[in-house]
Amino acid sequence: MRLVDSQIHLFAPGAEDFATRMLQTLMPPQDVVAEMDAMQVAGAYLVPGNAAANTSCVEAARRWPDHFRVMGILGLDKPETRALVADWPSSGFIGARLTFPPYRKVSWLKDGTADWFWPEANRLALPVMIWAPQQIDEIGHLAGAYPKIRFIVDHMNLFVEDKGETVARAVEALMPLAQHPNIAIKVSALPAHSSESYPFRDMHRYIERVVATFGADRTLWGTDLTRKACSYREAITMFTEELPFLQPAQLEQIMGGSATRWIGW
Repeated sequence: MRLVDSQIHLFAPGAEDFATRMLQTLMPPQDVVAEMDAMQVAGAYLVPGNAAANTSCVEAARRWPDHFRVMGILGLDKPETRALVADWPSSGFIGARLTFPPYRKVSWLKDGTADWFWPEANRLALPVMIWAPQQIDEIGHLAGAYPKIRFIVDHMNLFVEDKGETVARAVEALMPLAQHPNIAIKVSALPAHSSESYPFRDMHRYIERVVATFGADRTLWGTDLTRKACSYREAITMFTEELPFLQPAQLEQIMGGSATRWIGW
């Protein structure tokens, strides 16, 4: 089985305070490579922890091209981002990662800030990781309007601190998105949302629900390694050893095949 992690953050040097506020721990890329090699993880998609980390992630992917591909963080409110997207082949990114936190006074999905991006992303047929809690209708509208964009909903669209029944409600809210064939779900960072110790059994039913509804070919395993909610080994074996409802072919898709097909490598 070829393991491909659909999300590992890298942060720019000096971002310790920011990472701490995001409940993350800084890891230099060489440490990430060492963790991956120890667990025989073949590849990972790097997600910059903030816009300043775009450069760090691209540099890591150039140094370890067999290990990494990069999803660029795009400041959609910045004029220079339009130029970057227009010259996408030279960006160093394989796709984009966009966040729309609902605690903004008005979400960029609703105030027009992001409107220019979607036609361009559709033209380029980009994979776009999207995190937009409580904005399921907006995600569905985008998927219907821009069918060439391959959307990946991050972390089952959970808030960072969601646990218990808030997880159940958020996962159930995802289900109508399955009607859109260009939406996949990232079952990532789940140990951080568990109220139990390994193997985090309270999360298993949500994985089963996503796989049953979206299919294994639209379900992407990811660890969000720098959340440090468990060891890298546990983040892997939670899936490979503790989910008997998954058939071997499904597991191969979830643990790497779906990511490389959906995002590219």
